[in-house]
This record gives sequence, C-alpha cells and structure tokens, in this order.
Amino acid sequence: MTSNKNSIALLNEMDWLQKVIKQVIANFFHIDGTEKQELDFPMPELDPTDITYHAKIKEWNLNYNERLCLALILAPQIKPEILDVLFTKNATYDRYFTEFGGVINKSHSGFLPTGQTFSFLISGINPELRLEVFNILNADNILLKEQVVMIESAEKQFPVLNGVLSLNERWLQYFITGTFPKLEYSSSFPAQQIMTPMNWADLVLENHVMAQVLEINAWLNHGTTLMTEWGLENKIKPGFRILFYGPPGTGKTLTAALLGKSSNRVVYRVDLSMIVSKYIGETEKNLSKIFDLAQHKDWILFFDEAEALFGKRTAIASSNDRYANQVVAYLLHRIEEFPGVVILASNLKVNIDDVFTRNFQSIIHFPMPNQQERLQLWKNAFSGKCELDPSIDLENIAEQYELSGGAIINVLRHCALTVIQKNETIVSNQDLLEGIRREIKKENRTLVLHTD
Repeated sequence: MTSNKNSIALLNEMDWLQKVIKQVIANFFHIDGTEKQELDFPMPELDPTDITYHAKIKEWNLNYNERLCLALILAPQIKPEILDVLFTKNATYDRYFTEFGGVINKSHSGFLPTGQTFSFLISGINPELRLEVFNILNADNILLKEQVVMIESAEKQFPVLNGVLSLNERWLQYFITGTFPKLEYSSSFPAQQIMTPMNWADLVLENHVMAQVLEINAWLNHGTTLMTEWGLENKIKPGFRILFYGPPGTGKTLTAALLGKSSNRVVYRVDLSMIVSKYIGETEKNLSKIFDLAQHKDWILFFDEAEALFGKRTAIASSNDRYANQVVAYLLHRIEEFPGVVILASNLKVNIDDVFTRNFQSIIHFPMPNQQERLQLWKNAFSGKCELDPSIDLENIAEQYELSGGAIINVLRHCALTVIQKNETIVSNQDLLEGIRREIKKENRTLVLHTD
C-alpha cells in the first residue's frame, strides 16, 4: 500500500511538472491568452506521514524551484513523454531550440534534461531567476549533497549547464518503495561493508589499548550530544579521525567492526586498489565518490593498508612526485572536512604521512599479544564444537609460540577442517602443531615443534 501511495504521489508530481512546462512553453512562443508573468501552479500538497517522497521534500525544506528540479530529473524515469514537447524544432534553423537544452542518447529515445533545461523552466518566465539555477546546482545544495541530483560534467570547452541532469538510482527506488537498496561493491562504490558476529568480550587487547578503543566508542555514542547540546561545535571540527597501527592479525579490522556494531553504524572498508590510479585526477575523483556518498550518512570509513594512499610525501623531483603530493593534500582536506568517522589502518605508523597523524584525534598501537593474551585467544578460539584434546597444555602453547589473534583463528580453521574429515570434533596435539607450523611458515620464521 505504501509503494502504491508513493507511485501515485510521483505521478501527481509529474502532472504538476507538465503544467509548468506547458506554461513556460506558452510564454516562450507568446501564445495569446496563455502567457503569464510567473508560475502560479501550486505544488501538490505534502503527506509526509505515508509518502516517502513527500517526507524527504519536507525534511530537506525544498523551495519551489528545488522541487521543480527534482521533478524534472524524475520525469525520464516516471513519465518521459511529458518532456517530448521540448523536442520542438526551430523552423528558422531546422534544429532544436538551444534554450531548451537536453540531449538525445542513442540508447534512449526520450529527452534527457540538462542544466540548461532546468534553467529554461525557472527563468523562461522570470529571467532574473537564472542565478537561482547555479545556486541549486551547486555542490552545497542538499540535492547534490545527498547525491539525489547528479549533473554530468560538461567538457571544458562547453557551457557548464550542458551537463545532463539525472537521478541517482538508489533514490529512485527509495522514492517508489520507501527502502534504500543495499550499496553494491563496484567501480562507482569501491567499498564493502564489514560486520562481525563477535562482541567486545572476543576482542583481547592490553588494558590501555582497550581503554583507547572505548574512548572512541564513547565519542560514537555521545559525540552528537557533545557537539550540539554541549556547544563543542563552536570549538572543534566535526568528525573523528583515527589511526590503528600494528602487525597483521592484531585486531584492527575487528575493532573497527565492533565500533560500528556497538554504535549501530555501518562500516565500509574502502578498496584502495580500486581508488589509486596512475592517471592524473582519477584518484581524487575515485575518492570523492566515497566521501560524497558518505558525507551525510552516519558511516565509518575504514581504510585498510592505508599507506598505499596516505603514505609519506616525497621531495618533488618529478611531475609524478608533485601529483602524488597533490593527492595527499586533497585527502587531508577531505578527511578534515568529513563530519563522520574515518579509521586508517597500517602495519607501521611511520608509513603514514605526519600531516595526517597531526590531525587525528586518536592513534592506537595494536601490539602482538603477550603470553596471557595469547592464552585467552586460544581459549576463545577453541570454545565451540571444535575442542582441543584435554592433554594439550595451552599455557605452554601460548608461551612457546608468538602468534597474533588472526593467526590463531587460522590455526582453528586448519584444525576444524582436519578433524571434520575424520568425522571427529577433538583436535589432537599433532593437528594443532601442524596448524601452528603453517602459520609460522607464512611469516618465513623457523618453527621448533615442542612435542613434550
């Protein structure tokens, strides 16, 4: 029923848009008896309780022209035929009217509106409103901030308003169904959501490290109150910037996932292999896709192996060095202005440019677990159906073999696969040591197996 109400509301919006277009066209061609000095078609009344589209219009407090822009980009998706009148040709020149804007795509027979089309609609009757076009199609406008409206960049030699206006597909589905589709990992969104079934009890860290993590958790849960009700927004920048560093497998990714889980935030791990490009300007463009989409979402952005993007700047010896430093400067700007939470993870702190760490609120070292922490990690790992033989001395195992939490989980995986093939659940000492040997071999270390 809600989807049906949403669809009816969108069709009513199209009827309103069609009346506006008809009036602007009548004025343009000076059709006697139909010309008006201003647009006086009332917008459809809002029902924000039951209709998703109306709820967003009210939340964003859209004015007449902003709502007209939104209706215009909806038209090719909802009722494309109402734009056909803009195909009218100029008989004098036997070509389409430049004033109407728009483009024709070989894969779409309908009229695709451009910035010029929108400009024609709101300034065709009142030319002084042309400036309003640039205000609405500005990056600071809520429609572009929320990535509802997308404007294709015109080539440098072409007028700015030549860019095609389009609607983000996710917003179209939301307006119709009331539900956002899940973001899919792709070149346009090079990030994947990370989640964990684990809880804080499963995260084994030194006490002082855990205290730092819980401080971040406190900000996630109370930061909004501190910024608004306590007035800190007048004294500190929004957002929270964090660096996790330490050897692989020491809990950096798990900590990020737990912070998201405990604060009901989505955590996205950004795929830097799809971000970094050798082509000038492409890395910044790829990054902007992530930051722009996350700008007004309550997300946590997690950059793993961050040195690939946030590494130290170099002395400028070539144009490539200059470009690399420009990327760092762009990153710094985006991170400083980002109102959400950004976590960088790296194996070594020295790999990250100091310009970033100076602006971070929290820098946490995740060391290799000590003997007592390794013992707890072993107990946690083998606390389910896959159990260790009672004769195995876990304290001795924890003392003898320096492994990270991630490596211990890999041992568990090896042991579980080994015993299930035997139709068993109990892990022998031999199976456990074989799993340990494999993990240590990955690190090119020599293992002396203790079989006592």
